[in-house]
Amino acid sequence: MLIAGNWKMFKGPRETAEFCLGLREVELGDADVVVCPPYVSLAVAVELLAGTEIAVAAQNVHWETEGPFTGEVSAAMLRELGVYGTIVGHSERRQHFGETDGTVAHRVEAALAAGLEVIACVGETEEERERGVTEEVLRRQVSVLPDDEGLVVAYEPVWAIGTGKTATPETAQEAHAFVKSLLDRPVLYGGSVKPNNAAELLSQPDVDGALVGGASLEVDSFVAICRATR
Repeated sequence: MLIAGNWKMFKGPRETAEFCLGLREVELGDADVVVCPPYVSLAVAVELLAGTEIAVAAQNVHWETEGPFTGEVSAAMLRELGVYGTIVGHSERRQHFGETDGTVAHRVEAALAAGLEVIACVGETEEERERGVTEEVLRRQVSVLPDDEGLVVAYEPVWAIGTGKTATPETAQEAHAFVKSLLDRPVLYGGSVKPNNAAELLSQPDVDGALVGGASLEVDSFVAICRATR
């Protein structure tokens, strides 16, 4: 079971070093654990987590290997740093930075081709859920993803990200089962995962782990979620 911590735009190199040193000292249970710092903190995370079972992934990647793409980072650059994988298509990228299904597909394909593992995010907004088009949205978003052993899907209902709202375990299970009917890959749940709801969410038969946001920023809460996989 995979537990990935998406730090978003938190933790520069100093805070990342403190976190990683703390994480090295604790027992994480049976989970496969990944931390996803901002670009500027990837190198220190890779260095301090070397020799552990904890992997380091980026939060985004460009589809070209190099070129005039100001502000972007290529898969080759991430590989050179020693980064294990990357998140692609997070709802915040879609909402704030113009990410589309098409650009998600390009990023996923480039990352996989370069040997990175990929966590590709899908999920509906609250308005789409209220209109009853959740499955239509998920079908469209999943349709651009390849059936590749390096791919993991993260179902993140947009209405549950950073809002304190969480999909019920039954709602999560239903969505995960639908995604798996479209693409036979592991599916993580993302959307206000916390120590007090992780065990119940992770106990669902088609929930293969979690993409954790705010609760991944403190060592104690992140460790509690990792241990909830038992």
